[in-house]
Amino acid sequence: MTEVTKTLCPYCGVGCGLEVSPPAQPGKATHRDSQGNPIWRVRGDKAHPSSQGMVCVKGATIAESLDKNRLHYPMVRDSLDQKFRRVSWDEAFDLITKRIQTVRFTQGPEAICMYGSGQFQTEDYYIAQKLLKGCLGSNNFDANSRLCMSSAVAGYIQSFGADGPPCCYEDLELTDCAFLIGTNTAECHPIVFNRLEKYHKKNRKVKMIVVDPRRTPTAEAADLHLAIRPGTDIDLLNGIAHLLMRWNYIDVGFIDDCTSNFPAYAEVIRHYSPEIVADRCGIDVKDLETAARYWGESQRVLSLWSMGVNQSSEGTAKVRTIINLHLMTGQIGKPGAGPFSLTGQPNAMGGREAGGLAHLLPGYRLVKNPQHRAEVEEVWGLKRGQISPNPGLTAWDMITGLEDGTVGLLWIAATNPAVSMPDLERTKAALMRSPFTIYQDAYYPTETATYAHVLLPAAQWSEKTGVMTNSERTVTLCPAFRRPPGEAKADWEIFAEIGRRLGFVGEFAFANSAEVYAEFVKLTRDRPCDMTGLSHEQLRSQGPTQWPHPAEEMGRTGDGEKEDGEMGRTGDGEINFTPPLHHKSPSTTSSKRLYTNLRFHTPDGRARFGAYHSRGLAEPPDPDYPFVLTTGRLYGHWHTLTRTGRIEKTRQMHPEPFIEIHPRDAARLEITDNQLVEVRSRRSKTFFPAKITKAIAPGTVFVPMHWGALWADNAEANALTHPESCPDSLQPELKACAVQLIPVTAGLTVNAKVSIAAKI
Repeated sequence: MTEVTKTLCPYCGVGCGLEVSPPAQPGKATHRDSQGNPIWRVRGDKAHPSSQGMVCVKGATIAESLDKNRLHYPMVRDSLDQKFRRVSWDEAFDLITKRIQTVRFTQGPEAICMYGSGQFQTEDYYIAQKLLKGCLGSNNFDANSRLCMSSAVAGYIQSFGADGPPCCYEDLELTDCAFLIGTNTAECHPIVFNRLEKYHKKNRKVKMIVVDPRRTPTAEAADLHLAIRPGTDIDLLNGIAHLLMRWNYIDVGFIDDCTSNFPAYAEVIRHYSPEIVADRCGIDVKDLETAARYWGESQRVLSLWSMGVNQSSEGTAKVRTIINLHLMTGQIGKPGAGPFSLTGQPNAMGGREAGGLAHLLPGYRLVKNPQHRAEVEEVWGLKRGQISPNPGLTAWDMITGLEDGTVGLLWIAATNPAVSMPDLERTKAALMRSPFTIYQDAYYPTETATYAHVLLPAAQWSEKTGVMTNSERTVTLCPAFRRPPGEAKADWEIFAEIGRRLGFVGEFAFANSAEVYAEFVKLTRDRPCDMTGLSHEQLRSQGPTQWPHPAEEMGRTGDGEKEDGEMGRTGDGEINFTPPLHHKSPSTTSSKRLYTNLRFHTPDGRARFGAYHSRGLAEPPDPDYPFVLTTGRLYGHWHTLTRTGRIEKTRQMHPEPFIEIHPRDAARLEITDNQLVEVRSRRSKTFFPAKITKAIAPGTVFVPMHWGALWADNAEANALTHPESCPDSLQPELKACAVQLIPVTAGLTVNAKVSIAAKI
């Protein structure tokens, strides 16, 4: 094989197009890594609309991880204190099937749980939903999107009546004012930031505001950096709104014609005068006024946010308060403007489309909605009432379910909760108590494998064909271009085989992933994420395509006409609006943006203001724990190092953990640069070398969240964090907890296991 394969980078939600070619090319030396192993060549795809040929270091080196420490065969053990033994797929499937049946008929289907990942392709997500929520009657499927994007999901639904970022990447180069809050875009979504920064440099009238307690590379590029205290985001946003109202920078016509609940919002923001807000946020009144003036004087304002907003006990309120600013100034539905969440995982958007959270069903449906359940049951050929009306367990609920014995089987796939979950020591103790854990992944060992009874080898990116959706709703086909190593199988194939062995033969009679996708898109018909015009063949021939993309014969008008629907509130605090089955989309289907005709997915077609006072951190600092710890990603690393830790270049970019401390705080505690610091929270303690820097606000400290027990000793950021979550999105507040710092005088060091990939 010598031809180039067009595919998508499997790291963050930017969704960069890649071109991959084999290591050996006619007339060229074989492409090899530093150890001499042949590796596939990777370059950016200039034809991909999202990335335009750009690629970051992670995408450029992705092929180097494909054969490092892979799990090749199914393995099992009877108890966690035993060693794994290799078994055949047939033995593994029989064991899992019998265990599912035992739990199903002794504890009930609600005792069966699956925790999945934005690393899944949409076909993997979809078959998992059909197996659990449809055939088994358990809504206990959640994904690491719960830790990443669920606040954005809830915010969009509550404000607009439906999930889905309304903007596109083209807006990065059309805006007058970019407002970035809770996102270190330069390191976490680098190609998005590259596009924005180039445009910003060429157009000096364009303003960039960055809100972050750290002076990150993103903040370095800003015209205005607001280093607010953690937990004061809503204070800041309401303070900006207060000034916009005072200075009459509001779009009265848009508010009157296209929104509801503005009076309640206006009553809230009147309490957020500049002096009060500046004091709470720890910023100057002048800077607050500058931010409000930048927003108010701009014709096209684009807001970008990520985990710093979502991972909060008031995450949904923060998202809605960002959206409020767009609604009060009419900054939505036009080029260069709108609220734009930056997705963390490569296919977290596809997971939302496929129903990949415990309260969702495919096609942006909700399990609490009887009409939604009936529509899915009809397509799946199930009897009425087969799908439970109760939202399933969230990722953290699964942990507490292991603690109290209500969870009898836990199936984890393509994610590493033994590093990524909050309150990590408690998480590990719960995993240790699991009666039966299946762990399905491409790599071994990982931290979570320690807690598994069954290991299943999964084919990963490059070895299976399926689609992924990026942050701007662009769907890309990712074809297989190499064979899976050993006996690894695609995730959807594993789920489907278990379904057939459980007796659901007809429900899982798929010959390939194209057939899976064809069934999935049927469930998007007449939904906000309509993709009935897409197929593997269409994506292969026409390339990446943005939704909505309905089938041509549907004759959509996009005129915003509506029939009556119903609205309620789900257990997750989300608006539950049920349009008729043939409800016309408020969005023009030919547009790159949603809501261009200013009609929304609500019963009256109006967007809703959310009126929120700031509640602050769930665990604020106090005299015993006087610092706020915040966590985040680094440019060369990806989440829990399962992939990037096995690539020499990215591993060496950030060789060891660290903690950022402001010089004033360091001087008071007599901590010197690179001195080891013990960091204690109410849950655990860790150790990090100090990095003394003015890039962090006084009273706040920062540690990267990547290092798990396999990669460094006593440096797990989430050992410190707590599980308190947003009441609407149920997303934990992973971004902030209270800690104390204790300088270590001598004798203890952090051991960064930088050579682990060569040892295991």
